[in-house]
Amino acid sequence: LYESHAGPVRFGLRKDCLQLTDFRQKGIEIQMVYLFLADGFEEVEALTPLDYLRRVDEHNIATVGVYDTEVTGSHGVTLQTDLHMDEISFDDIEMIILPGGMPGTKNLDKSDKLHDVIDYCAGGEIKIAAICAAPSILGKKGLLDGRKACCYPGFERELKGAKISKDAVEVDDNYITARGAGCAQQFAFTLVEELYGKDAAQKLMQQGGWME
Repeated sequence: LYESHAGPVRFGLRKDCLQLTDFRQKGIEIQMVYLFLADGFEEVEALTPLDYLRRVDEHNIATVGVYDTEVTGSHGVTLQTDLHMDEISFDDIEMIILPGGMPGTKNLDKSDKLHDVIDYCAGGEIKIAAICAAPSILGKKGLLDGRKACCYPGFERELKGAKISKDAVEVDDNYITARGAGCAQQFAFTLVEELYGKDAAQKLMQQGGWME
């Protein structure tokens, strides 16, 4: 996962994706999960949930370039996103994911279009996941007021009214927050559980050799 001489890495659908189970036969209908990226995003916090969710269901998560479809992370990894911000549909959102990193978080926060998406999700009780510095975007909007939440140490003051948690990952209603890159796997497993259930998350852990 790096920029090669041929250009940026592309994240299209994987033909060899491991399907854990047929969720639709179990009555679990998942719409779209959008992972928003802007220059300066933290690569581990973005690619870990992207990879793990695609191992479960490759068709229901897409990377979205907030400003451009070619984005470069905080450590120089350049990606080609599946979609541009203008191409997403509000009608099929199941969850949105905001990775942290600097200046990635600031660049996300500057986007009026992304704020429109966040407001739509908040108003419709659609799941919103944010990790590292990105929970500060939600906190400044007052969306975490009265809720348990966590973030990268030093950003707590941005989580207005939140009940600050020291756990690696925190879930409160439709909001999922996590502390940082070192918690990216736990964050990803939690997203799988929230979308597909505990059995799917446990099976993914087992197949990935996860150790508590």
